[in-house]
Amino acid sequence: MARVKRAAFADWTYWGRPVPGFGPADAALLVVGLAPAAHGANRTGRMFTGDRSGDVLYAALHDVGLASQPTSVRADDGLELYGVRITSPVRCAPPENKPTPAERDACRAWLVEELTLLRPTLRAVVVLGGFGWQATLPALAEAGWPVPRPRPVFGHGKRVTVGELELFGCFHVSQRNTFTGLLTPEMLREVFRTAADAAGLPTSGPGAAPVWGSGRRKLG
Repeated sequence: MARVKRAAFADWTYWGRPVPGFGPADAALLVVGLAPAAHGANRTGRMFTGDRSGDVLYAALHDVGLASQPTSVRADDGLELYGVRITSPVRCAPPENKPTPAERDACRAWLVEELTLLRPTLRAVVVLGGFGWQATLPALAEAGWPVPRPRPVFGHGKRVTVGELELFGCFHVSQRNTFTGLLTPEMLREVFRTAADAAGLPTSGPGAAPVWGSGRRKLG
């Protein structure tokens, strides 16, 4: 896809490589997606940037005060995340945007390493979709968290305590889910508000700037 491109992005030089996580290295809240979109993160080099799923995700993060702006179209557009990091269990754009278990397993070491590096500050994780849930639980276990046995089943609004970590399930921000109303903006905002509270991050109302008080520093 980075060679073929889409006509609308014919003048872009696509990133076309594994996409790293985005956000502060001392984040308290982690959002785990699925995989880079062929003409989104695979083009920009930043998770959930430049596609419709990202439009929904960043709008919700901004609405609750966890992002500096509601949209993100390229890696140098000035977007900042406050106390939040975004990553994915599959790091390269998969064929037909459908990651396989083999691709998930091949990339697991990178997710485990990212979780290990975040461990001193990480307090909550929001996992978008069942595929990401199935990838995140074994990665958490490998990074040293006491994942319950049997492993909890994914569900929207699911909340599981894993040691000092609060794990939240949320429907993925795919067009299929958002266009059909399976996942609404308010549902997504509610998950982020709850997870941010569990992570100790301040939130604000729709469109308002985040309030960083009580001696807390802005992470970004």
